[in-house]
Amino acid sequence: MTIRVLLVDDQELIREGLSIILNAEPDIEVVGTAADGREGVRLATALRPDVVLMDIKMPRLDGIEATRQIKTALPEMPVVILTTYGDDELIFAGVRAGASGYLLKDIGRQQLAAAVRGAAGGEAQIDPAIAGRVLAEFKRLASLERRPAAPAKGGEGDRRPIEALTQREETILGLMTEGLTNAGIAARLHLTEGTVKNHVSEILRKLQANDRTHAVVLAIKRGLLDLDG
Repeated sequence: MTIRVLLVDDQELIREGLSIILNAEPDIEVVGTAADGREGVRLATALRPDVVLMDIKMPRLDGIEATRQIKTALPEMPVVILTTYGDDELIFAGVRAGASGYLLKDIGRQQLAAAVRGAAGGEAQIDPAIAGRVLAEFKRLASLERRPAAPAKGGEGDRRPIEALTQREETILGLMTEGLTNAGIAARLHLTEGTVKNHVSEILRKLQANDRTHAVVLAIKRGLLDLDG
């Protein structure tokens, strides 16, 4: 199956370069490009790509707000931020907007192709250079969520009841917080990649999560992970 990709970046040279790199892969096709966030939102809605690669700083509408709008309209569509900016404020804004991953533009071509495949398969794509800072932001958001607050009308949102995770699922969920792919988790636990994929699918179902990043955020908010050890 061909993975259909939408590129959103205000630099024409970057768009052309990424298109050449990704179109050279036998299982990836760039189906559209956009020079700003507003056009990116429009094309994401019209083309329904499998993955969106999103720059941050662009005219008319920046990548953070474009990501938020895409995820609001199409919550299951993976949006991976690909940028030169690695400062904490932008990283955390991307996480809060619902991005499925955050990669820096110094990534190699094979790593980029692998990241696109992983995102299409529902895997979180976090650059190893910033993974620790993303996890720290997850912890901060969780601590805010745990503060006592008046119950929301009409339900409890992210605190709604869920099915209990098995011990194996809890272990895999913990490894997901490290940004490991299915292959990485399989190697760590001496399991087949297919077995890990099945466990991840069950975790997403039980947590009622849209993707792996969303699952980690929900698990931390609900106190299902001990990240202080």
